[in-house]
Amino acid sequence: MSDTDTRLRLLTLNCWGLKYVSKHRKERVAAIADFLAASDYDVITLQELWVFADFEYVRAAVAKRLPYAKFFYSGALGAGLVIFSRFPILAATIHAYSLNGSPIDVVAGDWFVGKAAASILFAHPVLGQVQVYNTHLFAKGGDEGAEYQKAHRLVNAWEFAKLARQSAELGRYVIAAGDFNSVPTSLPMSIIRDHAGLTDAWAVTHPNTPDPSPSNPPSPRDAIHIHGVTADSPLNSYSAGKPLEPLARKYQGKRLDYVFFRQPSSPPASARTPVLRPVDTRVVLTERVPGSEFSFSDHFGLEATFEIVAPHGGDVADSSNVHVPAPAPFTREPSYVLSSQANPEPAPQIRDISPDAITQTLASLTARYRYAQAQGRNQLMVFVVCVALLLAVIIGSAWFPRSWINPIFMVVTIALAWLATTMLYIGFVYGNWEVNALTNIIEELELYRSMLEEQPRGRGTRSP
Repeated sequence: MSDTDTRLRLLTLNCWGLKYVSKHRKERVAAIADFLAASDYDVITLQELWVFADFEYVRAAVAKRLPYAKFFYSGALGAGLVIFSRFPILAATIHAYSLNGSPIDVVAGDWFVGKAAASILFAHPVLGQVQVYNTHLFAKGGDEGAEYQKAHRLVNAWEFAKLARQSAELGRYVIAAGDFNSVPTSLPMSIIRDHAGLTDAWAVTHPNTPDPSPSNPPSPRDAIHIHGVTADSPLNSYSAGKPLEPLARKYQGKRLDYVFFRQPSSPPASARTPVLRPVDTRVVLTERVPGSEFSFSDHFGLEATFEIVAPHGGDVADSSNVHVPAPAPFTREPSYVLSSQANPEPAPQIRDISPDAITQTLASLTARYRYAQAQGRNQLMVFVVCVALLLAVIIGSAWFPRSWINPIFMVVTIALAWLATTMLYIGFVYGNWEVNALTNIIEELELYRSMLEEQPRGRGTRSP
C-alpha cells in the first residue's frame, strides 16, 4: 500500500462552459486542462462543462493520472457535470431534480440543462466503496429574494440530502462537491448538512473564522483565503464591478462551492472503520489564465485534501485494525467482509434537521405552490384570450377582401397561435407538473416533521 492510498485529494470547479454564451470558453478550457494535467488530484468534479468536445479535451489531458471518467447527461442541453477519478469506477448514476425552474424562463436556462445530482461509486484500496456526488443546484432566486423564488433550490437540497444519506446507510463513504449556489448560513445548506449528516471540509480546516464587520469588510484576497469565497469576487475578471447583494458586499463575494464528506452510517460502520479526515482546503485558480487578461472561470476552484487514518491511531494498512463496512471488489482480502459483530463503541450522535428548519422550508414551498397556481391560472387566461382573438381575426378577415392585408392577418394568426400553444403548455402541463412536485415534497416534509416531533426527548438524533 502506497502513501497515496492513505491520502485523498479532490478539486471541484464550475467551468462556465456554455457554448456560444460563455466568454473565452475554448481558451479557458484549454488552460483548465493544463492545470489539471499538472496536478495530483485523485478525484475532480466539474460543473458547467456542457460541450462534449471540451470534456474529451480535458479527459485526454488528465488521462495519465485519472484514467476513469464519466460525462453525465440530463435535460435538453446536458447536465454539464463531469467526474474524473484515479480509482476504478464501479457504478455511475444521475438524479435529475424534480424542479429546475420553468421552461418559459429561457434566459436562466436551468430547466433546459436539467440540474441534477450525479455520482460515481469507486473502489478505494483502503476505504472500500466511496460514493462521490457532483451537483449544481438551481441558481435563480439568490439568498435574499422572495420566499417563492427559493423553493426550487430547497427542493434540490432536500432531494440531494436524501441521496447522500442513503449512500452512507449502505456503508459507503460519501464525498459531495459542486456549486450549491447557496451561502453557508442559508437554509438549503442547513438541510444538506443536517439531514445528510455531511460535514463541510472548509469549516473543519478553517475553524473559528471571525465574522467580518459590514463597515470593515476583508480585502478581496483575505476573503478568498479566510472565508473561502469562490464566486462574485472583485478579483475575478468576470465578476469585477458586478453589483452585489449586501451579503456578498460584506464578504467581498460568496462561498457557493463546497466539498462535503461523511463516514458510513453506524451500523454497518464500527469503531474499527477507517476515518476520512480533512487536513487542508484551499481556493485555487484565483489568478488570470497565463498570458491573458481573463480568469479561468467565473468561479474559483476549491481543493480539499483528506487523510485516511485508523480510528484509534493504529496502522490503517493493518487489516486487524480496521473494518471496512462496504468492501470494494478486488481491492481487499476476504478478511474485510462485513462483520456481524455489534459495534463495540457506537459513533457519536449527530442531530437531524430541526422541525424549525422544516417549517421554514415549508413556508417557502407553500409560497411557491400558491405562486405556481396563480401563474398557471394567468397563463391559461392568456390562452383563452388568444383563442378569442384568433376567432376574431378569422371572422374579421372575411370583411377585409383587400389582398394587401392578408399577409398581416397571416402574421397575426401565426403569432397568436404560437402564444396560445405556449401558454397552454406552460399553464396546464408545466403548471400541474410543478404543483404536483411541490405537493409531493410538502407532504413528505410534513410527515418527516411529525415524526421528529413525536420522538421522545433525546431520541431525535441518529448516528452518522
